[in-house]
Amino acid sequence: AATAPRIPCTRLALHHFDMSYSLQLKDLWPSIRASLLCEQKYGALLNNYSADDVTQELELMNATDFVSEGSRKAQQVTQTETVTQAEMSPPLRASISPNIKCYTYPRGDITRFRPARQDSLGLLDYYLMDAASLLPVLALNVQRGDLVLDLCAAPGGKTLALLQTGLCGHLAANDVSISRTKRLYSVLNSYVPKEIRETVSVTSYDGRDWEQLEGDTFHKVLVDVPCTTDRHSVLEEENNIFHKRRTKERQMLPMLQLQLLMAGILATKQGGEVVYSTCSLSSLQNECVVERAVDIAETQFNISVHIEDLSHFRTLFQDTFSFFSDCRLGELVLPHLTANFGPMYFCKLRRV
Repeated sequence: AATAPRIPCTRLALHHFDMSYSLQLKDLWPSIRASLLCEQKYGALLNNYSADDVTQELELMNATDFVSEGSRKAQQVTQTETVTQAEMSPPLRASISPNIKCYTYPRGDITRFRPARQDSLGLLDYYLMDAASLLPVLALNVQRGDLVLDLCAAPGGKTLALLQTGLCGHLAANDVSISRTKRLYSVLNSYVPKEIRETVSVTSYDGRDWEQLEGDTFHKVLVDVPCTTDRHSVLEEENNIFHKRRTKERQMLPMLQLQLLMAGILATKQGGEVVYSTCSLSSLQNECVVERAVDIAETQFNISVHIEDLSHFRTLFQDTFSFFSDCRLGELVLPHLTANFGPMYFCKLRRV
């Protein structure tokens, strides 16, 4: 008998999302769906270690640094607020590293950035990435001398952004996949001078076991977990989590995410902070994982974890990104036809 034609993974993914996200996101889903299927928008993360200054070139192209725009907005908000309001709102200015610069084109402008170029030292001038991927790094709010762990670091965009702050006392960059760790090394070699690379330790451990290696150690931990990578899943057949052979792996994702977040919490010092992030719209992979982790930390490890308010990110960056207004915990960037970044979910936890 003739075998049934294989349904493309991208179509399986879209069907799955149509079923689940039309319930979760309701009327918003059709426009998000259209955005996921359109060309993604990028930002150019400037490389502070490069000898070439490309700011003038980018500004002439009508691109702006969304991070400094947010900082400017934070200062205006702080100046105009009354004292009582200022006491109520989260610390706006403290949450933005002035050293991270990422240029984006305005809403509705779909100009593409040129490929990155090498400077006289052989370092590339900027790194093209989904600009929403910087929000978890900004939320982590690294302070000078912090010991920082990037638990699922490959392919390396967020690791590179953490290094751009110039504040990490030491950065541990880990990824379970050896092939993806090679990509991380390649990014570090292309963007970061040798003396800075020496402050980074790159490892390939299973992140779920991290607290057995170095528990209660870090001031800041980024847990950017494997997920259904919604945009990739509807566009690319290669390495697609919706392949029939990967059904079990996909179904187990929330459990893996929970284990990685728990490892991140346990790797943090008391008073330290964890940012959990995914590039999925799924509440099962986002808020539900966070809620479960907070519960397990309390009941099984007697660790109290506080979920931080990140709503000020919406205020600061609403000109660049489209945020979901009904997120129970953390923040979610929604793909939008005029601002086609994301999806990107991020939530900040503090170990009390």
